[in-house]
Amino acid sequence: MDTVKVVHAVYTDDEVLMAAVKKVREERHHIEEIYTPFPVHGLDKAMGLAPTRIAITSFLYGCLGLAVAITMMNYIMIDDWPQDIGGKPSFSYLENMPAFVPIMFELTVFMAAHLMVITFYLRSKMWPFKKAENPDPRTTDDHFLMEVATRGNEQAVEDLLSSTGAIEVNIVEKEAH
Repeated sequence: MDTVKVVHAVYTDDEVLMAAVKKVREERHHIEEIYTPFPVHGLDKAMGLAPTRIAITSFLYGCLGLAVAITMMNYIMIDDWPQDIGGKPSFSYLENMPAFVPIMFELTVFMAAHLMVITFYLRSKMWPFKKAENPDPRTTDDHFLMEVATRGNEQAVEDLLSSTGAIEVNIVEKEAH
């Protein structure tokens, strides 16, 4: 398998990390990944990441849940086995729709939430029993790690990251994707 060289810079403060990300981006280096022990506000914008589209998929999954709810209730309560419950007529779905609102709401939320979580895991390539890809266990406690790609300029990247306040800078070989 092919390997590439990347530079790992370790930081102990999120504000120093943010300043380093801006400096690295100004110098036109590609940041492969940043590992943090907690979400850092504004880091995605500083890295230049595109906004997520998970909200769009959530809306579409909610619409799917609503359609399933309407179809299911129409079939079960009107077509398949109509019953006189509390004197309500069962001739049409529209006449009974106010009684069905809680079911429509619950199935909309259920489908949106569950399918959105599944989409997130698939999009993030987080399969069951997958081995963690964290290169430094300290990033789960109190350290931040920035992984910067190199193109034969390892020393220049290492010097740049050292000047940004990194407490530790290492050149590491990583499997190419």
